[in-house]
Amino acid sequence: MEIRIGQLAKLTGYQVETIRFYEQKGILPAPVRSESNYRMYGKTHVERLQFVRRCRSLGMSLEEVRTLLTFHDQPGQPCDGVNDVLDQHIADIDRQMAELRALHTELMRLRASCGSARPAGECQILKELVNAPADSL
Repeated sequence: MEIRIGQLAKLTGYQVETIRFYEQKGILPAPVRSESNYRMYGKTHVERLQFVRRCRSLGMSLEEVRTLLTFHDQPGQPCDGVNDVLDQHIADIDRQMAELRALHTELMRLRASCGSARPAGECQILKELVNAPADSL
């Protein structure tokens, strides 16, 4: 299978610019060139882009993807590092969820401070936003 970048983009759902970006960042290996100097991609590129898409759909950063690809490319290596990447990613998500819960609680508290429509000058929410404590900045 040898296809050009436009075909690869259609096949994988990526934009051509994204494919080039992944090449520049070393996420996707450089393709071979045809006699007319077109980039020619193969099955390996398709599989790698599918791997990247799945990782990104799980919220992983490009650095995390790069680390996982290192393990993928060296199948004889122990996978402890893969577990470490996922453990750290899970911890990051747990932290983000805690921050979002705290944000939700604060917004609910603010919303509860203004139970009825009144002139904006009397709006308790606006007053509290103006008088926010310094530690919330």
